[in-house]
Amino acid sequence: MLRALSTLSLLLTTLLLAATARSGEVSVAVASNFATAMSDLAAPFERETGHRLLLSYGASGKLYAQIRNGAPFQVFLSADDEKPIQLEKDGAAVPGSRFTYAIGTLVLWSPQPGYVDDEGAVLASGRFRRLALANPRLAPYGEAAMEVLRQRRLAERLQPNFVMGENIAQTHQFVASGNAELAFLALSQVWRDGRLSGGSAWIVPQSLHAPIRQDALLLLPGRDQPAAQALLTFLRSDRARAIMRAHGYRN
Repeated sequence: MLRALSTLSLLLTTLLLAATARSGEVSVAVASNFATAMSDLAAPFERETGHRLLLSYGASGKLYAQIRNGAPFQVFLSADDEKPIQLEKDGAAVPGSRFTYAIGTLVLWSPQPGYVDDEGAVLASGRFRRLALANPRLAPYGEAAMEVLRQRRLAERLQPNFVMGENIAQTHQFVASGNAELAFLALSQVWRDGRLSGGSAWIVPQSLHAPIRQDALLLLPGRDQPAAQALLTFLRSDRARAIMRAHGYRN
């Protein structure tokens, strides 16, 4: 009897140690535009790997500054490729770990149906008081929005109408709350299951701005951390890519 209990105890201890070795936590800095998609990715990742995600959202520029100042993030999911490239050059990341996990799409959106036409002519119409966009110094989607306005020769004319969000999430709040009639957003914020979730929108042609390549990066605190490696592997999987496409990303 004692021998059987001892064997059972050893088996339980072995299983516990195996589970502990398999499970872990990964601290991830995530660009605000990717918040909804990341929420849908989190459950299958945690269920399939046993690892737990610790997610922090913000403008890519602010997250970049935090990483440069020693924030112990293990993975960076940026809204652009420039900041991950710079972190690689600065020696803050594991060499060769960077890859593009998604390509974002810019959209001009209003919560009012029929307000935005499918060519964005509303921008030149003078029929609005406020246009919300993310701070182009911090957020790649804001930078892309400014490129579009310059292409349309509207940047200077519309500058008095700008309402600047610190990040793309705050920009969405401005237009959703009625503080702005229009906003340049990430398509992922207003797109569900292959269609617009509400309101009206102009999906901005890729030719009007530089590609919004969103890069993932394994940071030095994530080196040799199985949970961090597992997340980067998962983001490349067919399942993850399908979820991202459902949120309006290309990959």
